Amino acid sequence: MACHAAALVQQHPPPPPALLPSSRRAGSCRASPWPRGGGARLLGFRLQAPASARAARVVSPCCSYSAGGGTSAEELRRVLESSGVHQAPACYDALSARLVGRAGFKVCFTSGFSISAARLGLPDVGLISYGEMVDQGRLITEAASIPVIGDADNGYGNCMNVKRTVKGFIKAGFAGIILEDQVSPKACGHTQGRKVVSREEAIMHIRAAVDARKDSGSDIVIVARTDSRQALSLDEALWRVRAFADAGADVLFIDALASREEMKAFCAVSPGVPKMANMLEGGGKTPILSPAELEETGYKIIAYPLSLIGVSMRAMEDALTAIKGGRIPPPGSLLSFEEIKDTLGFNSYYEEEKQYVVTPGQSSSYRSGYYDNTSEASSPGDAKPKTETPQEPVIDILPQLYDPGSTRGRGPSTGIWSRTLRLRITGRDGVQKIDARIPAGFLDGMTKIIPGLAGANIMERLRNAPIDTENPQNGQILLDFEDAMGDRIQVFIE
Repeated sequence: MACHAAALVQQHPPPPPALLPSSRRAGSCRASPWPRGGGARLLGFRLQAPASARAARVVSPCCSYSAGGGTSAEELRRVLESSGVHQAPACYDALSARLVGRAGFKVCFTSGFSISAARLGLPDVGLISYGEMVDQGRLITEAASIPVIGDADNGYGNCMNVKRTVKGFIKAGFAGIILEDQVSPKACGHTQGRKVVSREEAIMHIRAAVDARKDSGSDIVIVARTDSRQALSLDEALWRVRAFADAGADVLFIDALASREEMKAFCAVSPGVPKMANMLEGGGKTPILSPAELEETGYKIIAYPLSLIGVSMRAMEDALTAIKGGRIPPPGSLLSFEEIKDTLGFNSYYEEEKQYVVTPGQSSSYRSGYYDNTSEASSPGDAKPKTETPQEPVIDILPQLYDPGSTRGRGPSTGIWSRTLRLRITGRDGVQKIDARIPAGFLDGMTKIIPGLAGANIMERLRNAPIDTENPQNGQILLDFEDAMGDRIQVFIE
């Protein structure tokens, strides 16, 4: 079997140097934790970055930080450098991403198929946009506790679009990005109708992605995917992934391989570069192998794209059937309310919230300190404890701006200028927050701009306001109500 795989590798000619990016021909400046020697020797080249460039890896401040320290991209690279094969279920929203991390996985993917299904309720045929994927990705990476590799489809256009896509995925917090070589509109990898761009364009897309990473000062992991196995041939797919490796891709992925032999042939290409397997659950073209079998074949990371969306759809259908029949889902298929709250973080939220609880005593001290600034300053000897004052003093705002004895006419509202409006706000705890006075005549001018108040004329309401029979000293009642916070707001005319 190994001989057969080696024969498949040897029969493919190396790509012409002109198709390789100049940065790779001259020596890439990107630092990589994996040796490039294997892939380069297969092509007849040995391309290695200068030691100084490999050592100087700049980290962008826009990268999200992982729980283990450093950026999420650095954490993903540590995972890929570690021993063994790594399983990566595909999430599609913040909740599923949180669940993947809680289950103990070290990395997860976003599935364009599943996001299109969950966000749009539509098939994965290129209908979902770059903006929608980035928006969903930002929510996912914020909720995830592990590195997330984002599905960027074909980069949403030409090389300049690819660069924008990579930079957008970096800002959204992704640790890695998958880029494929399909034409637009793209199709799901295991469905009919797939077509790929030319070799030259596919390689330039990866080069553009590498340049975008460098421009951003990021270390995002670039996963280069080809769909040419089904669109063209296995030979073409093997040729492309070798070229992708030499263009700077960090992980290689041929989708929809049809046999174990094809999978082994793929893993023999560019042995220094990690390979990704796609275990399409429920009936894809690729054989479903165990993690141990895949590790033995030569894979480093395994994607499970449909498990979470598939079981979610079935569970929701079963629950709706039960509800329609007058029942609720059986206990075995439904988490308890406490389990749901624990998964979503209610308990940790309540614990953290306790740090910011304001006690009634704190509330009073803040209020007293604020209103002390409005009163007249007193000498140190006159200071009294605040508790000796039964309530806050009445504040006179803009007093004596009118002359009650003046003979100058003010029209029909002359009497209003001799009256005073008193504003009183009492908290729902019974503590008086404010008690202030302003000349009532100021409302005379307001009526020329705002003639109505809750459907009534302000001046008419002033003239006809009733007396506060319970406390006649307050004068006439203009307003008396409780606001949304439960505070009582009263306005009197004295």
